[in-house]
Amino acid sequence: MKHLNFTLLFCVIASQFGFAQKQIELKEIWNGTFRTKVMQSVNAMANSNQYSRIEQAAKEIQEINLYDFRTLEKTNTIFNTQDFKEIKTIDSYVFDDKEEQILIGTNSQAIYRRSSLADFYLYNTLTKSFVKVAEHAIMEPTFSKDGKKIAYAYQNNLFIYDIASHKSTQITTDGLKNHVINGISDWVYEEEFSIVRMFDWSLNGDKIAYVKFDETEVPEYSMDVYGNGLYPTQDKFKYPKAGENNAIVSLHIYDLNTSKTSQVDLTEFSDFYIPRIKWTNDNNYLSVQVINRHQNDLKLFFVNGGTLEKQLILNETDKAYVDVQTLSFQPNNDFIWLSERDGHNHLYHYNREGKLINQITKGDWEVTDYYGIDAKNKTLFFQSVEQGSIYRDIYSISLNGKNKKRLTSEVGTHSAIFSPSFDVFINTFSSSVKAPRYSLKAAQTGKVIKEILNNSELESKVADYNLPKKEFVQIPTEEGVQLNAWILKPSDFDPTKQYPVFMYQYSGPGSQQVADKWFDSNDYWHAMLTQKGYIVVTVDGRGTGFRGADFKKVTQLQLGKYEVEDQISAAKYLGKQSYVDESRIGIWGWSYGGFMSSNCLLKGNDTFKMAIAVAPVINWRYYDSIYTERYMTTPQENPEGYDDNSPFTHADKLKGKYLLIHGTADDNVHVQNAMAMIETLVQKNKDFDWLIYPDRNHGIYGGNTRLQLYTKMTNFILNNL
Repeated sequence: MKHLNFTLLFCVIASQFGFAQKQIELKEIWNGTFRTKVMQSVNAMANSNQYSRIEQAAKEIQEINLYDFRTLEKTNTIFNTQDFKEIKTIDSYVFDDKEEQILIGTNSQAIYRRSSLADFYLYNTLTKSFVKVAEHAIMEPTFSKDGKKIAYAYQNNLFIYDIASHKSTQITTDGLKNHVINGISDWVYEEEFSIVRMFDWSLNGDKIAYVKFDETEVPEYSMDVYGNGLYPTQDKFKYPKAGENNAIVSLHIYDLNTSKTSQVDLTEFSDFYIPRIKWTNDNNYLSVQVINRHQNDLKLFFVNGGTLEKQLILNETDKAYVDVQTLSFQPNNDFIWLSERDGHNHLYHYNREGKLINQITKGDWEVTDYYGIDAKNKTLFFQSVEQGSIYRDIYSISLNGKNKKRLTSEVGTHSAIFSPSFDVFINTFSSSVKAPRYSLKAAQTGKVIKEILNNSELESKVADYNLPKKEFVQIPTEEGVQLNAWILKPSDFDPTKQYPVFMYQYSGPGSQQVADKWFDSNDYWHAMLTQKGYIVVTVDGRGTGFRGADFKKVTQLQLGKYEVEDQISAAKYLGKQSYVDESRIGIWGWSYGGFMSSNCLLKGNDTFKMAIAVAPVINWRYYDSIYTERYMTTPQENPEGYDDNSPFTHADKLKGKYLLIHGTADDNVHVQNAMAMIETLVQKNKDFDWLIYPDRNHGIYGGNTRLQLYTKMTNFILNNL
């Protein structure tokens, strides 16, 4: 009884006087203090209704384990690094179609954002045999459908490894760095079409289709690499900037039975892209997507692998641009297609001749992911923003467009991995107040069968910091457009006081920063800033995604105009709030966000006191062809669009404090951007700060780099806002 009285008194004191809020330290953001538990490398097993996972069995031991989708019980350990000294870590793994063999990648060496070289080993789960596929690191090894061969790329050429004889056959010979690439995307395809492997096996494994890139006439970018040696070196690679020559692409089919290669006739096109190739479920036909340089006219062809004749199946056009889609074929070669043709991204059902059967989903909302079809019950599963553009939910719907059912209920962000039989799915859920958790759900009802993994320990840990909650609001522009936003206020927020505001955004076409999901590293940093007395705000302006095609594509031909107007308008709106000190509003962003924060400080020099720009595009003429021309056409066609909204054009307007940050090894947004801006500001006799990171790429990380970067930015904010 005495203990109870003491506890009550303790609570009264706590509620009246409070306790010191635990302060976030920068090092905690980067040392794993707030790391979430995740299900690593989950792959659905098509033949056994199981899923596989990489798991850490001990400090230096990894396993690939199989789990039953229904019971979630581990059924087998199929690979253990303890048994194979050649593999220290499993960087990647993939099964053959029979799920009897595994390709395991280790010792990976990153090339660009998505591409890498690695040592690959072939492990047979039945015979326990273990063999290295090649004596050197290779790229993108892929099983043939019958599991008898593996195709891979090495030094810009394609090879076929015969599993029975352990011998490799080279099927292309003209590959040469900075000239010709066979079967692997060039830099700009990898970055902007999100693809590396540009070859594919036919259904019977008797043919390989591949795209050849002739980069000979593409201008070359050279990048100094400082390293630790006495003299720096240079890395040179082909990088087509806006309006410059692209690689010349061609489509080829190699016949394993005849050892001959044939080229598909695409001579009716000029200056075009082949963003996707994929064999259909008919061994005779290869699907090929061809899109013009402006990317507003996409054609889908079926190519006969024997005769090379092609049939136009679908033609998608748009006054702005068409997004490249990944096809999903049914057993009879009908296919599911995603399109924005009605103003929102929706699912469509076509037959194998390209005739539209029906539009499956409809409404003023977007489909954001397609998970597949339960062919037996003719039911599709997808993710959408039907409950609001900042949320994600999982749905099922009949192939005929009827019987749509919401399978998730909690407000936030849901994603799914479905079992091959589509009877259950692993649901990942998080929100701005609930850390990620994984659960098994019934695909018919969405009912939770069993929890798999949660982050309750992390939630308890962050409770000590009394983190601010994101307030999701809409902020009106001066024209009355409602923009999605979130606001983080200090936990001891006092509406009678005035606070400085620090804005964060990205703003690129189709992007989204205002979403109801768990904190990332920037969120923790922003929360730390609230502990230092700042309000942090993010606004998704016009041009961002998931609110329909018109909202997204309004920025066409003039990137940086409406987006900047919206950030300035939002800042002015915030400045009118009684609790905001309108003389102390700052903004920051990375990449496109750095382009935006630079422009906001210059064009809105009466609104923003300071800005930080990390790895920003300063002149769209310096950026790559596919991305830039998708939204701007070429500089030759649209010079005003390029120049009117580039930060260097407005350098003479600088009044506030400006911090410009870039890495010298940024192969994406070249450090040339920063150097051009620095020189322009110098010649305008403007005072500003800049920080260059030697040999760091677009992500600016490695060792203590991130900690030092965010320390620098924090101090800049404290001293200038």
